[in-house]
Amino acid sequence: MSLYLDNAATSYPKPESVYEAVSTALREVGVSPGRGGYRRGLEATRLLFETREAAASLFGIGDSSRVVFTHSATESLNLAVLGLIRSGDHVITTSAEHNSLVRPLHLAGQRGAEITWVEADRRGIVTPDQIAAAMRPSTRLVALAHCSNVTGAIQPVGDIAAVARRAGALVLVDAAQSAGMIPIDAPAMGIDLLAVPGHKGLMGPQGTGVLYVADGVELEPLIVGGTGGYSSGMEQPDAMPERFESGTHNLPGIAGLGAGIDFIRTVGLEVIRQREENLVARLLEGLAAMPGVTCHGPLPGEPRGSLVSFTADGTDPQAIGFRLDQEFDICVRVGLHCAPAAHRTIGTYPGGTVRVSPGYFTKDEEIDAFLMAMRTILGAK
Repeated sequence: MSLYLDNAATSYPKPESVYEAVSTALREVGVSPGRGGYRRGLEATRLLFETREAAASLFGIGDSSRVVFTHSATESLNLAVLGLIRSGDHVITTSAEHNSLVRPLHLAGQRGAEITWVEADRRGIVTPDQIAAAMRPSTRLVALAHCSNVTGAIQPVGDIAAVARRAGALVLVDAAQSAGMIPIDAPAMGIDLLAVPGHKGLMGPQGTGVLYVADGVELEPLIVGGTGGYSSGMEQPDAMPERFESGTHNLPGIAGLGAGIDFIRTVGLEVIRQREENLVARLLEGLAAMPGVTCHGPLPGEPRGSLVSFTADGTDPQAIGFRLDQEFDICVRVGLHCAPAAHRTIGTYPGGTVRVSPGYFTKDEEIDAFLMAMRTILGAK
């Protein structure tokens, strides 16, 4: 039986209720929300609204109309950056970012914005003082990941947001590795724009995502078109969230996302976090006992997301991943993880690392099976 340890990429398996919600939306509703006043159309609209409300509640958002559905955190980040930043604006980010944020920022730079890349330490962390030192009068945005997809380092987002607030800058947070595992109250933390994937910690299907846009933050849409209402004019409507939701919604995916959020709220975010922390601690302890293995990122006992990146002296991460798959049917992620600057920061470029990311449904004995496989691989060098 295959052992899946790549939940940082996509959580698997999903709660059974997620599969059921997707099937029900396809089989029993089957129509587009906001496109018809008949009963099925109203049921589709209700599903959309309930998931929007659930997402807003999970992230401390009082007005669910500020929650925009996207197809991924990548789309959310593109909308946040390219919908906000103009030529002459200054943006502060870090060397620990995923390409889903790096590339929109690079494109904004090509269009005339100025981007400052603050260097993270070897754990992947930046300090509020570093952000403050990079501030300029033209700084419009501070953009960073809450939790690194390479090291698992958790940034002090609240403290960084306070620095940005004092300087009059907005804050964009990439919550790809934290949403569903680490509590996030976006307004209380000072987050103006929050990008979230549906298919990772929120346990929803692929092709789902969310962008929170704080009240008063004005963005230009990336896509315009039919919104199900405001049909009489050629201009894109200003109303939220329709302004950013042109085209037919992925209703089966959004229904599944709603079921994933309901599962999290039923089990309890702290229960999920504690379970994943225990699995990560088991991983770190087992890997630390292997000669020549280096675990990158926060030190044991420091806050960390639900992943471990490691290297082994004299062994290519690609070779380790290949053997884990071919000989043991264990799925891990190897290489640069779409974050080359983060690997340069921690000294693992260009070879990258082996990344192991358990999830809530991972069993202790599965971690033990992975560690046994690693001992076999390293012992056979």
